[in-house]
Amino acid sequence: MASIILFCAACTTTPKTDNPLLSEWNTPHQTPPFSKIELKHYEPAFIKAIEEGKNEVDAIVNNSDAPTFDNTIVALDNAGELLSKVAGVFYNLTSSNTSEAMQDLAQKISPMMSDYSSYINLNEKLFTRIKAVYDKKESFKLNAEQTTLLEDTYKGFVRSGANLTGKDRTRFKEISKELSKLSLKFDKNELKETNAFKLIIKDKKELKGLPESALEAAALAAKQAKEEGYLFNLQYPSYGPVMKYAENRKLREKLYKARASVAFKNNEFNNTEIIRQITTLRLEKANLLGFKSYADYILENRMSENADNVNNFLKELLDASHKYTLKEVKEIEAFARKNGFKGKTLQVWDSGFYSQKLKEAKYSLDDEIVKQYFPLNKVQEGVFGLAKTLYGLTFKEVDNIDKYHKDVQTYEVYDANNKFLAVFYADFFPRESKQSGAWMNDYRSQKMVNGKDRRPIITIVTNFTKPTETKPSLLSMGEVRTFLHEFGHALHGMLTKCTYSSTSGTSVMRDFVELPSQIHENWALEKEWLDTFAAHYKTGEKLPTELIEKIKKADNFLAAYGNDRQVSFAMIDMAYHSITKPIEGKIIDFEHKAFEPTRVLPAVKGTCFSTAFGHIFAGGYAAGYYSYKWAEVLDADAFSVFKKNGIFDKATADSFRKNVLERGGTEHPMKLYKRFRGQKPTNEALLKRMGLIK
Repeated sequence: MASIILFCAACTTTPKTDNPLLSEWNTPHQTPPFSKIELKHYEPAFIKAIEEGKNEVDAIVNNSDAPTFDNTIVALDNAGELLSKVAGVFYNLTSSNTSEAMQDLAQKISPMMSDYSSYINLNEKLFTRIKAVYDKKESFKLNAEQTTLLEDTYKGFVRSGANLTGKDRTRFKEISKELSKLSLKFDKNELKETNAFKLIIKDKKELKGLPESALEAAALAAKQAKEEGYLFNLQYPSYGPVMKYAENRKLREKLYKARASVAFKNNEFNNTEIIRQITTLRLEKANLLGFKSYADYILENRMSENADNVNNFLKELLDASHKYTLKEVKEIEAFARKNGFKGKTLQVWDSGFYSQKLKEAKYSLDDEIVKQYFPLNKVQEGVFGLAKTLYGLTFKEVDNIDKYHKDVQTYEVYDANNKFLAVFYADFFPRESKQSGAWMNDYRSQKMVNGKDRRPIITIVTNFTKPTETKPSLLSMGEVRTFLHEFGHALHGMLTKCTYSSTSGTSVMRDFVELPSQIHENWALEKEWLDTFAAHYKTGEKLPTELIEKIKKADNFLAAYGNDRQVSFAMIDMAYHSITKPIEGKIIDFEHKAFEPTRVLPAVKGTCFSTAFGHIFAGGYAAGYYSYKWAEVLDADAFSVFKKNGIFDKATADSFRKNVLERGGTEHPMKLYKRFRGQKPTNEALLKRMGLIK
């Protein structure tokens, strides 16, 4: 999941105005009226909403009644509804349908939002009331969700500098503002550099090996850009097929170096100094709060608890897989040399190409043939069908909900009793106005308002291969899994049944939030599910059983290499955020050192992974990227219950829904997990799934 926005968009009653962001939304389910919102509306809306939010906070502070859970903690959870509504639209669109003007505006709004956060988090009188409730929490007879909300609110204030005074308090506020601006700048630079690259190939002979689907897509891209020939860019649907299939080694090298040097060139979009500034400021922030490193600060509030636990966890996974990774790379290189590779050393732009050839040779599995059984519309039927089978959900496509782009699909979601659950947006295809990757988010979170259940507005955004003039969008198995992953996040957001926005849906510890997404990926390899929808886009023929078996056998192909790769990303994240003094020397040298324990192919001069690592420098995964592997342990362990009882077993699905998906962050995640599983998770199921142990 790409980054989850921390604002929970809400519907609020506001005075009549010409600004649609400040008006009451008389739309189906109070969905945003995108077609009426213009760029000029955002800044005045933020100014007004921030003012209103501050007034609501002042009302809590100036309440003459003694502090209670309701008049302080709940009142604070409810404060800022208008701002959440405005920010929900703005920050979703800055990721999914942005422009340079919108990004410039984000830079302007960022310090306003930072000031607002400081107005709350560094408000001494407000914290005094919160602490008074916290100190007397036993007397309020709170339930589990209320207790969690109180404890999280108190700890959140402490972690946001509420106990700081004088110069430290002022400096903390300055750091928060600067970090917000730097993260936006990092994101903007990455997008600018990604979009700047265009490669036109006029001679089709240079594209030997590329499947017809990739050629057709490249030809269509050139046509749309009013160019002759074939156009390639750095978005994965264009980039990926070249790295896997192009026999032209120089072309693979050129595209790889372009993608791997995003925001690492000697120009105004270089992110290296931004990384230095971000890591230095994060360290200073942690030091102000009494922590040795930013990792110590972040992990105090995670399932993993501390950096030692994370580093030991990553070391265990690396120790289990690295020797197999070295064997896998040797096998690829030996295969490459038998099949014409004459280079001195296998390079990164060679590994994907020869890995694909080796995979085809070992399993007689051609990914391009597999894709023909996964047209997007059929995969969508399968994913929605899975939600119906497991959880009784129905997705009804509607055309009366406003869209921010013509590619977006809109749905109303209903439960088994035909009760409305959520609005669901699906935005599948890449465009220059969209960030790369895939993510889930909400425009409005679920909560109870005046005794009524306010249902959420959920979105998933991906960058799947677009339809061409002759073919529909055909998904690779990786894209099928991405769909299931982000849809799992969406289910977490849609099925939640909580009282407060701060505890509902995906408002959980970062190293727990990936469980609902990753567990649903497991169905991608289950014949029982594939049989319900997978069919050839031309003939309608079902995905053959023998092809399913090949897919399953090939699933662990390079499993160790894949594990090492994810561990390497987590390790560099931990390296950046475990520093106890500012990074000296070059960022690229720091990166090389962090990657060394996992490196199996030569580093490439002029490239840098970190400068485009938006998850940790522009998203919410700083000192938290390990959570993807952490959640793999959880999801493998949890899915073993489905494997034992049946992948469509209703009782198991009901238990997962009631104990995990509906509960949000109402209790500590380990309590929720054990309530479903009956025990703590172990690494065993994951290592078995990867074929690393019997």
